[in-house]
Amino acid sequence: MIAFLSDIHSNIEALSICLAEVDRLGVDRLVCLGDVIGYGPQPREALQTIIDRAEFTILGNHEHGAMFYASDFNPRARAAIDWTRDQLSRKDSPREENMRFWNYLDGMKKEHREAGMLFVHGSPRDPVREYLVPRDAADRDKMGGCFEKMADAQLCFVGHSHVPGVYLESGKFLLPADIGMKWPVSERAIVNIGSVGQPRDGDRRSSFVTYDGTDGTDGTIHFHRLEYDVETTMQKIRAIPELPDYLADRLAQGR
Repeated sequence: MIAFLSDIHSNIEALSICLAEVDRLGVDRLVCLGDVIGYGPQPREALQTIIDRAEFTILGNHEHGAMFYASDFNPRARAAIDWTRDQLSRKDSPREENMRFWNYLDGMKKEHREAGMLFVHGSPRDPVREYLVPRDAADRDKMGGCFEKMADAQLCFVGHSHVPGVYLESGKFLLPADIGMKWPVSERAIVNIGSVGQPRDGDRRSSFVTYDGTDGTDGTIHFHRLEYDVETTMQKIRAIPELPDYLADRLAQGR
């Protein structure tokens, strides 16, 4: 069984709860689909935890923004990534620790292919920055382009939009709540696993996915939602002057 986590966004309370559930489920592999950092109050702790626990991490737009540019981020996201960049280079921390963080970010791949599956952060067309949201299921050009870029992959796992669900090649979008939080694989699909640390579907609980198949043509996708200590994360954000209070407020709303 593979567990997919994404969009942790420096939220150690949410990450810890999800990892405890991963351990309880007896997962064989843990893969992170990016955005370990950004927005939240504990980038060093979140990144070190993922380094220790994940098999590998796909490059997210926040990692890319920290390393290269964040000019396309909105002002609040840009303020957070600027602060995060400084935190990963703290002068009061060991230089070798700082370098380990930056080397890990630099080693992240934009995509990973294996056994009939594709793993990206954003979409098959633009692995780092393109969003997939439920209304896109009706956009035949966009979805057609995404499925074409999957090539021979049967399943693609993504994050980035923070909204979980299944995009079927036949044109439907399946909300996890409408399908009993699981989907037996029956056709080619793109699976958005949601966000560990900053859900945006109106449900403030952490989201991640497990898959018990072998090659993208069998098995079942399971969606998991977990309560975590949202208030503690909100307090930590508000205690950091460089982080806008909005980034705390949105956690309580799941937006």
